[in-house]
Amino acid sequence: MKLPSLRLFYFSVAALWILAVLYARGTAPVQGAPDIAPVAQAPPAVVAPDTFVATADSAGITAIHAGSWDEYSEVRDFTDGYLAMGQAWGDYDNDGWVDLYITGGQGASTLYHNLGDSPMPAMANEADAQLATAWFELYPHLIETTDGFTPPVAARAIGYGGITLYEALVHGLPGYQSLVGQLNGLSALPTPQSDQRYHWPTVANSAMSTITRMLFSNTGAANQKAIALLELQFAEAYRPLLDAATFNRSVQYGRALAVAMYGWSVTDGGHEGQLRNFPEAYVLPAGEGLWETTPPAHATALQPEWGRNRPMALRLDHPCVAAPPTPYSEEPGSAFYALAQEVYDTVRLLTPQQRIIARFWADDPGTTPTPPGHSLMVTTQLLQQNHAPLALAAETYARVGIAVNDAFIGCWQTKYQYNRIRPITFIHDHIDATWNDPDVTDPVITPPFPEYTSGHSVQSGAVAEVLTTLFGNITFTDRTHVTRGLLPRTYHSFWEMANEAAISRLYGGIHYRDAIEEGLVQGQCIGQQVVALRFRIK
Repeated sequence: MKLPSLRLFYFSVAALWILAVLYARGTAPVQGAPDIAPVAQAPPAVVAPDTFVATADSAGITAIHAGSWDEYSEVRDFTDGYLAMGQAWGDYDNDGWVDLYITGGQGASTLYHNLGDSPMPAMANEADAQLATAWFELYPHLIETTDGFTPPVAARAIGYGGITLYEALVHGLPGYQSLVGQLNGLSALPTPQSDQRYHWPTVANSAMSTITRMLFSNTGAANQKAIALLELQFAEAYRPLLDAATFNRSVQYGRALAVAMYGWSVTDGGHEGQLRNFPEAYVLPAGEGLWETTPPAHATALQPEWGRNRPMALRLDHPCVAAPPTPYSEEPGSAFYALAQEVYDTVRLLTPQQRIIARFWADDPGTTPTPPGHSLMVTTQLLQQNHAPLALAAETYARVGIAVNDAFIGCWQTKYQYNRIRPITFIHDHIDATWNDPDVTDPVITPPFPEYTSGHSVQSGAVAEVLTTLFGNITFTDRTHVTRGLLPRTYHSFWEMANEAAISRLYGGIHYRDAIEEGLVQGQCIGQQVVALRFRIK
């Protein structure tokens, strides 16, 4: 089929450019959507196939008109309601099919690469992040209200949820690649049929509803209904845009993908961890300087085997092992005694601002989404505040999820390797016997597991490394606990946030300083391994 001559409507001050008459190949790939790459400058020169301009800018268009690309009368539908400076089309990737370039006025511009599909369904890249953020706005509520979702268990759910979202979309994200073969134990996943069309947001919606039901299998009826309603909300929005075959095919592929993801998850050692947080068979080691149960509940050890779980990205030959803790000593003037004295003095002389910080980052299970849930909420707020496209949201949720999952595995391995005594126990026995009264000295309840390293530090450091790589050093505001009566807190970088989350455990009387500082180092190491994962094709 011979295409019409190039038409050019570009009204910026950039110089006009001209391309030759284009011809279409007789056999173009049919993948259900065009290639797409957001760009933020004047139209690029004609480029080689599959060459894209890398940027995280939003396309600024929320829906693509379902029509043939060679029907130029439909091009105007692309810019309805959008302040575009103009549009142009030409064969940018030299595949014989006309591609569309939308120039941005005050927003980003977008180059759409046509693969010859007719009609053209919505593309994963062009969508905004609403689908992703809606699902991950539900996760903190599920974590808080589902029995047994302690911090390690919550981190695991966030990890598998994030990877599922990404893998459900990746075949509709030009320039991105699957994590199969990169993550430990993930050797294969179902792939879409190359000769069939898919609606990638529908695939993702189906996959997320399926994996969420599986990960939160013991959640209550109200939460099960919430999962079903969220799935229905997006399904009913997408269904009218698609033919029945494409919609059903997309739903089925999403389910199959989620089932395969769940099959991978059950082999990691943490399967249904919410049902076995406190294993009765575990024998608590006894000895000088070792962890003992703490008031007020004196609960036994939480997830003592969690450090043996298979991590997602953490390399077995480089597991980010923490340095040994300060040697235990009961002698006044010793390094360890000084650490305990610092905790005692800090909490005894706590300033109002330090108390606010301690409470803001307490993130207690059962009453909050836990520390990894807090990191997830920060991620969602960040994506919403930056109007992120779905592609960036999918990558961000996957990286953050992997980071918190591996952070708790690495941290828990360290905790039960050293089994170090908590400050509340040492101070009660050697400095001040009234320390165990929460109304007097201990503003945050000590959790039931060994002290070294700090879980807050490790997971916050891992997340800070990931978010800094994705977004840079930006100012943002954390509104996670506004509904709980705590004021928002603003940070000028993700590491400023991580440092505050970490030091909050000193203010709360939970950790010694070396566990806090070494935890941040351990977390950064884990985050660097997550950053090293290859999401994008270079």
